[in-house]
Amino acid sequence: MSNDKKNLLLLFQKPLEPVFTPKDNGKTAFDLPQDYYTDRYKPIGPELNSRFSDDIENRVSLVPVAPPDLTFAASLNRTAGFSLFNQKHKEIAAELIRVFMNTPDASSLLSTAAYVKDRVNVYLFQYALSVALQHRPDTRDIDLPSIVQMFPDQFVDPSAFPKAREELALVSQENRMNIDIPPNFTANDKEAEQRVAYFREDIGVNMHHWHWHLVYPGEGDREIVDKDRRGELFYYMHNQIISRYNVDRICNGLERVKPLNNLRVAVPEGYFPKIIRSSNNRAYPPRHANSMLSDVNRVEDGTVVELGDIERWRDRIYQAIDQGYVVDLSGRQISLLGSDGIDILGNVVEASALSPNRLLYGNLHNQGHNVISFVHDPEQKYLEEYGVMGDVTTAMRDPIFYRWHCFIDNVFARYKKNIAPYHAASELAYNGVTVTSVSVQIQKKNAPINVLLTYWQKSDVDLSAGLDFGSEGNVYAQFTHLQHAPFDYSINVENSSNAPRLGTCRIFFCPVNDERGTPFGFEDQRKLMIEMDKFKVQLNPGMNTIRQRSNQSSVTIPYERSFRRIGSQYQPVDPTQRAQFQFCGCGWPQHMLVPKGTALGAQFNIFVMISDYELDRVDQPDGNNVCNDAASFCGLKDQKYPDKRAMGFPFDRPYRVDRLIDFKNLGTNMAIGEFKIQFSNTIISRTAA
Repeated sequence: MSNDKKNLLLLFQKPLEPVFTPKDNGKTAFDLPQDYYTDRYKPIGPELNSRFSDDIENRVSLVPVAPPDLTFAASLNRTAGFSLFNQKHKEIAAELIRVFMNTPDASSLLSTAAYVKDRVNVYLFQYALSVALQHRPDTRDIDLPSIVQMFPDQFVDPSAFPKAREELALVSQENRMNIDIPPNFTANDKEAEQRVAYFREDIGVNMHHWHWHLVYPGEGDREIVDKDRRGELFYYMHNQIISRYNVDRICNGLERVKPLNNLRVAVPEGYFPKIIRSSNNRAYPPRHANSMLSDVNRVEDGTVVELGDIERWRDRIYQAIDQGYVVDLSGRQISLLGSDGIDILGNVVEASALSPNRLLYGNLHNQGHNVISFVHDPEQKYLEEYGVMGDVTTAMRDPIFYRWHCFIDNVFARYKKNIAPYHAASELAYNGVTVTSVSVQIQKKNAPINVLLTYWQKSDVDLSAGLDFGSEGNVYAQFTHLQHAPFDYSINVENSSNAPRLGTCRIFFCPVNDERGTPFGFEDQRKLMIEMDKFKVQLNPGMNTIRQRSNQSSVTIPYERSFRRIGSQYQPVDPTQRAQFQFCGCGWPQHMLVPKGTALGAQFNIFVMISDYELDRVDQPDGNNVCNDAASFCGLKDQKYPDKRAMGFPFDRPYRVDRLIDFKNLGTNMAIGEFKIQFSNTIISRTAA
């Protein structure tokens, strides 16, 4: 990697510190031209250069560039919140991304970004530069730091920061202690929703949501926004989050999420996030129980929306679904009945730049987030900023996120209900292929078959890069999260033909009973199916045994990439591993792959289908994609989605059967197993696990 590319990463360190302060643990500094200093520091520029020169090992010189006109970003205060749900903010971000994308080379980009950094909103800068780096041909190999390291305030209990600064200031690197973050710091067990706080407030889960929106920005030039099946992926990724959350609710004795269908009744769920914005030390506002949503009229920050607007957009989208087409800006009808119908609908609901008619169908998803996030100050009387629902890095912490997205998911369910069920013989079956059995077993000698184990685990994350105006070095916060024992799938498949055949192995989990112990019917289980893995298999004539490890899931990324360290010393040496480390930050966290289960063992079904690979195969552009381990939720970088079938197939559409076994019996290429997930309320260290 060139020095210019490495130096671009320095701009992510210490987000609030001016660009001229030392980076890389005090070893590197930028030599700024006089006009790069902001007005505050221009009079003392030479003094600043000399003040930080003693311990500097590397000085970065910048190539001369014409400073960009940044008036488009002037309305967004440098320390204010930045929201991808705010249309004005998204348009500002799109313009800044365009500035970064249009620089001719990495050297010019470095100079431009160094100029911009101290002149625009700190969150806007981080987001826009990250998107540009991921999409420019000359910077795609740059290892972006994770959002939790840049802005730990959005993920970590703020009580950790004074302790972290104390360790940094007073204790040598080798003697520093981890700062412990209590697992329940937002509520106690008097609040029923706290039973699933481990899911909502999980750092890896929230990082996934942020990184997905980084990979799939909703605004900008078409080359950045228009990715293969983007709208469908918006639907499916969030659909799976709701399914997973509901399954964990059942494991904790809670009923499934109720959709937020009516915006004009009190919202019973309260939420007190207890996190701050480091940019201005203002706390994310809480939402009290039984709050009433209302029209938002915040002209100053560009958020003006009426509840009636959201209701009209909803009804127009319902009408489009029911009549089978949307209308574009020229009045042309665009059919929703083809294979790309769900993709078009996803862009309409999210209101990305790909929506064919935002004037008619509005901004349903994002403005719902905004109305909820400003419930405490809808008219800006108290100068409060948005709550956690207004930020993609924090929205999933709030119980109402799941109610709102349950409503959004029901919009897509209405569409799927209007599509004909899959034809058993031509679309579901794979003649000559018979799945005879499926089982799971943890990777431990003499472990019982069909018993999975979950427990608590402590892990750490480096806070130092996001602690501005402090000492150098690393300091780690230790947090508690759900974990599962690694396990294997064992699937026996018979190929009765005389030649090898290719298939796609699709694995799903779903609970057997509801929170009261009542057995589910097919439709309920279908809606709770969580995709666990999907991979290509070759079936030789006769009996085949497929073995797959849980850490090979097409849904997840490993801990090391969710919480990857900053700095070259932490990067893998092997070229393939290094490429994965750099590119693959989007994906569900591996430690949250398996639902929590219960102390006595929650009963689950495992469903396996081997579909015909010739009906699944996608012709990809030339080139090997190393970032393929979380393709189910994140797609493939610079390639097509690696499965021609609808996302969630075969459970994305209703089917008229009563029980899951009736659906399985539609083809010999499907099988069901039963197992239990047993939870141990103990904490096991990462090394011991």
